[in-house]
Amino acid sequence: MPARSSASRRTVLRGAAVAPVAGLGLAACSAPGGSGSPAATPTAQVDLGAESEVAEGGAKLYRDHNVVVSRGEDGTLKAYSTICSHAGCPINKLQGTTLICPCHGSEFDALTGKVVRTPATVPLNELPVKAANGRIVAGPAD
Repeated sequence: MPARSSASRRTVLRGAAVAPVAGLGLAACSAPGGSGSPAATPTAQVDLGAESEVAEGGAKLYRDHNVVVSRGEDGTLKAYSTICSHAGCPINKLQGTTLICPCHGSEFDALTGKVVRTPATVPLNELPVKAANGRIVAGPAD
């Protein structure tokens, strides 16, 4: 009698049926930059809005620029890219001071950029930010 394979025909067929669907999920979470998606992060200085929009101890998400700006209790501004460090998805949700990635559920602290929930393991990229004439300006210096 021939030896029986550990994988049954049904298991192999299920795997073959699921593989194309899994590929769709990867395409949905691929790095931004394709048609209709916002720019990855500012490559030049960007005026985000009034400085008063970010309260002490709070944060504001600027989806159109993939940036979150937070203000510490001491009034210091910090900015981070909101492109998830796990799979490159644009983060589109800010709950309090927690950023939540829609692709795999990674969460980041908007005050520090640090990961607070995996699967991401690398913090968000910090961006230069300043207040100029009552406006928040983020992105590399000219």
